Amino acid sequence: MIQITLPDNSRREFPGPVSVAEVAQSIGPGLAKMTVAGKVDGRLVDASDVIDHDAKLQIITPKDDEGLEIIRHSTAHLVGHAVKQLYPTAKMVIGPVIDEGFYYDISYERPFTPEDMAAIEARMRELIAQDYDVVKKMTPRAEVIEVFKSRGEEYKLRLVEDMPDEQAMGLYYHQEYVDMCRGPHVPNTRFLKVFKLTKLAGAYWRGDAKNEQLQRIYGTAWADKKQLDQYIQRIEEAEKRDHRKLGKELDLFHIDEVAPGVVFWHPKGWAVWQQVEQYMRGIYRDTGYWEVKGPQILDKSLWEKTGHWQNYRDNMFTTESEKREYALKPMNCPGHVLIFKSDLRSYRDLPLRYGEFGQCHRNEPSGALHGIMRVRGFTQDDGHIFCTEDQILDECIAYTEQLQKVYADFGFTDILYKVATRPENRVGSDELWDKAEHAVMESLRRSGVDFVIAPGDGAFYGPKIEYTLRDAIGRQWQCGTMQVDFNTAERLGGEYVTESSGRAHPVMLHRAIVGSLERFIGMLIEHHSGALPAWLAPVQVAVLNISEGQADYARDVAKALQNQGLRVQLDLHNEKITYKIRKHSLQKLPYIIVVGDKEKEAGAVAVRARGNQDLGAMSLESFQQRLVQDVADKR
Repeated sequence: MIQITLPDNSRREFPGPVSVAEVAQSIGPGLAKMTVAGKVDGRLVDASDVIDHDAKLQIITPKDDEGLEIIRHSTAHLVGHAVKQLYPTAKMVIGPVIDEGFYYDISYERPFTPEDMAAIEARMRELIAQDYDVVKKMTPRAEVIEVFKSRGEEYKLRLVEDMPDEQAMGLYYHQEYVDMCRGPHVPNTRFLKVFKLTKLAGAYWRGDAKNEQLQRIYGTAWADKKQLDQYIQRIEEAEKRDHRKLGKELDLFHIDEVAPGVVFWHPKGWAVWQQVEQYMRGIYRDTGYWEVKGPQILDKSLWEKTGHWQNYRDNMFTTESEKREYALKPMNCPGHVLIFKSDLRSYRDLPLRYGEFGQCHRNEPSGALHGIMRVRGFTQDDGHIFCTEDQILDECIAYTEQLQKVYADFGFTDILYKVATRPENRVGSDELWDKAEHAVMESLRRSGVDFVIAPGDGAFYGPKIEYTLRDAIGRQWQCGTMQVDFNTAERLGGEYVTESSGRAHPVMLHRAIVGSLERFIGMLIEHHSGALPAWLAPVQVAVLNISEGQADYARDVAKALQNQGLRVQLDLHNEKITYKIRKHSLQKLPYIIVVGDKEKEAGAVAVRARGNQDLGAMSLESFQQRLVQDVADKR
């Protein structure tokens, strides 16, 4: 007898080996129809897989996260089925699941077009309507090779070569189409009805720009139409908020091929940058940080000591002078250790906090660059705290409080917290790791927040806290971090004099709140849909005259506002006032002031707020107070 234990601890007995689908059928036909796969003793398996021992079983349906991921993976295989029917000479490469969807990389003699993508989607729907079973066959390695040789699938053969120890592999058959996969997959195409192909893109074999170029078809799949509709609406909203589109429309920045991955900031964009930087500079000042500045280029020998030269060199920009090799810094940490060790430090000096707006360069692949979100040259609000083991807890508590205030001021109030714990390969004793992990977790508990644990995801040198922001349309951005490092200061010779007059290496806490300023400004643009709050807006108010007769008064109004430290744009162009109002409204300004003869005579201004709100006439002094208060309140 085979005994199956279900999640509610109920048990079912079967006279012999039984498949997941058969167990589901024994529970009820409704569940059987919804069964995508099973989880046997914690391992995902196909619905057709047979259980031949006493086991715990969870039936996986589309309502489960694992079920939705399986649906997406199977839909990627369905892309392959449709593509091979429509374009028989296409070579299939890989089709993995990604966040909220999937893609399939394909080699084909010409670029696919939007019309091709529409034809592929239509053929996929025709295939789904046939309601066919997806059949799994565990196949000996030699037979797998023959299958793909006969089909001319050279990339699949390369993938088989990458798995020399696999003596049998899962082949999944969609009618005449066959694909290789570890699975599991849906048992029938009826689970794949709610999908949409979303875009075409380029890709490289194995993600290496030196290899041949492929074509990538992206898509999404969901458990029901409501979820798909919500996703499509979210994507459409994201496109409207795209920082690259808004950056051009609002004249904030541009990227040029003469400097790929580096940003050209226009006056308005640089004004936003300055607000972010000066705000963070105030945070440094108010929370006990000393601002420092390290050099851009450092000798190869330093990067050898840190391990970057051996493990990260391909991502570093290097140069040479007088037969010495140098690298543009990809991070600021080693420079801060050198500043720390430039003088004899005492335990009384700790914690010692350094902050830097450090310019870094990383040689990111061109295909990974994305507007100002993923660049090669960037500036970090980088900070390092040198402290004792006993000070880790207090520093982490203070940092989380600091970070929460910063994010709230920028308009982010939904923060997710994660603690990444010790990996298998690490430095430092278990006792030290115990103390560090306790400190970072306890700091979040004392901060009154919930957190999840990511076992084994810590850095080799210590555990870390990751702070993820959820934006206005529900997207998540991993942003801040607090990393506990037992290693770097020791490797670079940083030490302090202990209370007993001995020497010890400090613990180094790596922290960043906004991280890359470029990426954070991109996030701000998309979160606020370009309508930045008054304190951040590059232009806070535009002053418009109706006719030439009010030009001097308009100049006086603009000057008075500028004297209050406000960012003002004066528009005296000889254009219709309705046109000027519309032009500046499209720039998403917090306020627009209109002055005509009536306002000039009364010494007043007619005020319009963002969102086409007509606030009517008010004294210039009243408007000044309103805008200054908006800025002070970070509204």
